[in-house]
This record gives sequence, C-alpha cells and structure tokens, in this order.
Amino acid sequence: MNQRIGATFLLLAPAALFGADSQWVLGASTLSYLVSHPLHESVGVSHEARGKGVCHAGQCDFLIAAPVKSFDSKDSNRDLHMLQVTRGGQFPMVTVRVLLPESELTSPTIHCDLEIQFAGQTARYKQVPFQREARGNDIRITGTIPATLADFKIDPPSLLAIPVKNDVPIKVEMTWRPM
Repeated sequence: MNQRIGATFLLLAPAALFGADSQWVLGASTLSYLVSHPLHESVGVSHEARGKGVCHAGQCDFLIAAPVKSFDSKDSNRDLHMLQVTRGGQFPMVTVRVLLPESELTSPTIHCDLEIQFAGQTARYKQVPFQREARGNDIRITGTIPATLADFKIDPPSLLAIPVKNDVPIKVEMTWRPM
C-alpha cells in the first residue's frame, strides 16, 4: 500500500519538488529546409514540431521532434522523393537535442550545442547562434542550422545528372512557453 502511495506521489508531484528550476513547452514552430540546384531551389516546411525543455542547476536541456513526412515543398513528387532519399520510412522522425547554459535564455543571441538525429545518423553542431525575443512570458527563437547532406550520409539527389548542393540550411522559428 505504501509503495502505491509513493509511486502515485512520484507520478503526480510537480517537477519543482525535484529541483527543476523551469520547464518549457514548444507552442508554435516553423522549420524549413532549403535545397539548391543550379536549375532551381526548393523549400520544405513543417509546422508539426513538438518539444519540451527543462532547466535545472544552470543547465537547460530541450528536445524537439518533427515527423519527416510533415515537411511540405508544395510538390508531392519531390516530397515523396525526399522521404525515399532520407530513409523517412525507416527513420520517420527528426529529433533535435539542445543543451545550453540557463544564462543564455536571457541573452538576445543564444549559442546552442545541437545534436540532430535524422535519416539514421547523428550530427552535432557546436555554438549555433539563434536570436531570442521575449514576448510576454513566451520566448521566440529564430536562426539557421548549418546542416549538410553529408552530415547525415545522404547521397545528394540529382536532376539531369547534376546533384543538388550539399548545403541544406534549416531555418528555425519557434515560440516557447513556460509550463
């Protein structure tokens, strides 16, 4: 009986009891990638990212995830090919883990260490700058992740035997809310 009460308490107790200084939830997001080819450029956009963050003892840990199939380039054939090239059926989610000192949350420019899992690979980016804007209790974050196809071992697709550029910058626009 006491074990059940203890387990129930652990499940229902607020995180503050365990020392979490602050918790955040991703309220809104726009993630977009740019693929460049000498003949054209295309942009895929997703608004389906979800995320949470916890700051404790001066360190913040955020986790963001979006379904690979949620990126829309306004061309269903291109989107289907993107899913094939990125192995989206086998690895349906792209996840991003962000670690940063809590003191960065008050700076106009936040420098984050990122770990991205995509297409069955993990890439790490150090000190990626993002702009921070406070809007009431919410925090709006914008910036660009300097991703490449090679970072995720993706062979560049080609059009007319000319491959797309290796650089695939990912533009990030997110609004985080305290929980």
